Amino acid sequence: MNSAPTFAVVGHPNKGKSSVVATLSQNDAIAIALEPGTTRKRQAYPLSVDGKVLYTLVDTPGFQRPRRVLEWLEAHSVSASDHGETVRAFVQHHQGDGRFTDECELLAPLIEGAGIIYVVDGSVPYSSEHEAEMTILRWTGQPSLALINSIGPDDYSDTWQAALGQFFQVVRKFDAVRAPFEQHLSLLRAFGQLEPDWEKPLEQATHHLSAQREQRRHQSAGVIAKALQDMMSFQEKRTLTLDQAAGTSDSTLAEQLSQRWYQHQRQREQALRIDIEHLYQHQQVQRQEAELEWHSDHDLFSEDSRKHWAVSRRYLATAGFGAGAVSGAGLDALTLGSSLGAGALVGGLIGAAGSYMYGGRFTLPVLNIGLLKDGLKTATFGPVQDSQFGYVVLGRAVDHWWHISHRNHAGRELLDLQPADHHWLERLDKTSRQTIQKTLDKCRKQQPLDENQRHKFHDAIEQCMAVYDDWRLNRT
Repeated sequence: MNSAPTFAVVGHPNKGKSSVVATLSQNDAIAIALEPGTTRKRQAYPLSVDGKVLYTLVDTPGFQRPRRVLEWLEAHSVSASDHGETVRAFVQHHQGDGRFTDECELLAPLIEGAGIIYVVDGSVPYSSEHEAEMTILRWTGQPSLALINSIGPDDYSDTWQAALGQFFQVVRKFDAVRAPFEQHLSLLRAFGQLEPDWEKPLEQATHHLSAQREQRRHQSAGVIAKALQDMMSFQEKRTLTLDQAAGTSDSTLAEQLSQRWYQHQRQREQALRIDIEHLYQHQQVQRQEAELEWHSDHDLFSEDSRKHWAVSRRYLATAGFGAGAVSGAGLDALTLGSSLGAGALVGGLIGAAGSYMYGGRFTLPVLNIGLLKDGLKTATFGPVQDSQFGYVVLGRAVDHWWHISHRNHAGRELLDLQPADHHWLERLDKTSRQTIQKTLDKCRKQQPLDENQRHKFHDAIEQCMAVYDDWRLNRT
């Protein structure tokens, strides 16, 4: 039949069933709570890629009276050949019976042809009370596998493995919150081996999911590249009449424009993060960062961010950006041109941007105030004056992408973005380094990029992501 298969996730209450469904269906909106009974009605969650449903997960209530159910089944069965029909008869007979509401909800998708994913908590000891549940599930005759999802710190998985192996065709350990992506695919392949009709659709599902993962990385690189171009080239502007200019001191104007510039950059980074999260179908992520407390260590402009993500002189040299260029950036930053007395503002602006000190020099956006036609003045703040800001944005963006791309949809903990201690960009190839540096320089000078330059920049960002992924996964 080769239609998209359905899997019912079943088990005892509060053993991680909803977490398994959330991860395997890539849906972080599924309610997950510590107290039993969070799931009261079965709920189907299809997983789609490009509009094609690959498979459906059904979240179900937990068993409440398995021994009573098994007693009824045994009393109404004549032989093993009628076990499946006896389970169907139980559901039909007890629909609307308040004593077995959860069991009817749980068994309904199974008698309709769903495969079984039985979930147990490997951090608690095995007990014989689960045998009634497992016997009922075996009576359905449906393809089945069991997952040992350890919720707590203890480990009784060996005992569980031996017991579950007597009832289920496949038994796997599976941490719904932390299992890597390859384990998701492994489960699909295992089910394909259990049911011939599902082998082809599940083989296609693993192919589509792998391709989707590559596509998400590619799209994320594009989103990061666009944000970097925006943030490096951004300039805050204000036009004033002569009367307005006369009534506004240069120091007040500088303060207003600089605050708007910093606020815009912070908000643009937050928009970038939300875009990445939505690409990976994470709609509910809460970050550890105090996003509105912009003077914290998590802030884009904090000394901590600069310390961890700004690159070294050695790196800049290999990227074609030597010490002379750093000095030039520092000089540019202090040259306000014909700013109508704005030179007195240098000290205050240096204080505002002091976290971007590099090589003994401060790098900060430039304030310019100039005359326009018809009695108007224009004031601008920005763009940023050297590329270190771009590397801080890049490092923070790639780090956030990595955490999101490796975060399962069952995760409900705060996303705590802790910066890396080792500068991973040192592993980047020379061509990518030069491409990134040239692009950042063009953007800060507000020079347009042609299609070929944008394409190379996108590829270089994607290479950065591959380097960071490899470093994070292989570091000791």
